Amino acid sequence: MPDPVLVSHVVATTSLSASEAARVIEDVIAFHAQPVEVYVRERHAHLKAYGAKNPEIFARIAAELADRVVAAPELSERQLRRMIYG
Repeated sequence: MPDPVLVSHVVATTSLSASEAARVIEDVIAFHAQPVEVYVRERHAHLKAYGAKNPEIFARIAAELADRVVAAPELSERQLRRMIYG
């Protein structure tokens, strides 16, 4: 169960019930707790599925990683490529 104060705040500021708010908070925490490698692989697959090309994908992923709540270390295109293709 997430922090009860946070759950209360989300309940008070939205139309969510306490159980719904707790589930949303847990989902957000899980998303931000993903290891960088998992995020990079999933994001690459998602962007590739929508027709993006690798140069664009790598630039976009690098920018997204820098903007995360807990920013990942700066990764080169080569490092991103190795996470995806091994």
